[in-house]
Amino acid sequence: MVWDIFSGVYDPVEKIVNRKVYGEIGDIAARFVDKDDLVLECACGTGAMTVKIAEKCRRLAAADLSTGMMSQARKKCAGFDNVHFFKADITDLKVADETFDKVIAGNVIHLLNEPQKAVSELVRVCKKGGMVIIPTYITNLDDPIQKAEKKAMEIAGIHFDHDFTAETYKQFFRDMGC
Repeated sequence: MVWDIFSGVYDPVEKIVNRKVYGEIGDIAARFVDKDDLVLECACGTGAMTVKIAEKCRRLAAADLSTGMMSQARKKCAGFDNVHFFKADITDLKVADETFDKVIAGNVIHLLNEPQKAVSELVRVCKKGGMVIIPTYITNLDDPIQKAEKKAMEIAGIHFDHDFTAETYKQFFRDMGC
């Protein structure tokens, strides 16, 4: 899996390429988490958001398909006793309906060929009255730097299935009835 290969260099690259977003996204997501919450984070990657969420919640289940990425996340979260890691496919979670108070999936939806299926799963496992938080990268392919970055990622084997602009991302959720 491509993410296993890149797991050791993901954080340093993100800190260069997407420094502001990479540094702040976990803080922003954690603002919505309460101390008594049971939280699911899908596509936890190397744990950049996981550590911020773990500081705020009662219990955090962090999932990813990549064992390499989760290995990095486990290292970051070694000081937390409220985090449990498990391997899972965001489009087919093996979790009971309405289990979690908050469900978070950061910077992954643009990579999926069936993002609607993933969103449906995230909503399914979130308790009624809970919150699903799905931040993702917004693309500006008119920007030559973003265009070059995307091309470099494709050469490396990382493909965006969706290039969301701010408006198309909002429309994606409207089309799903959210």
